Amino acid sequence: MSHGDGDHERFAHYVQKDKIMASALDGTPVVALCGKVWVPGRDPKKYPVCPLCKEIYDSMGPGGDQGKDGDK
Repeated sequence: MSHGDGDHERFAHYVQKDKIMASALDGTPVVALCGKVWVPGRDPKKYPVCPLCKEIYDSMGPGGDQGKDGDK
């Protein structure tokens, strides 16, 4: 699991939508599909999608409860 270091900083990550909303309201950290833990604060559209998050998301198939909203 990463805590804000290395290659994870160069990507936008997939996080459950409800977790992004909660973090925006109270500043609690979120956990991406790949395991990165951080408090969102940057525009995820400015970064490429984390390959590990994408691989995990794609393997989930339809009906997964994980949102495709990422943040950096």
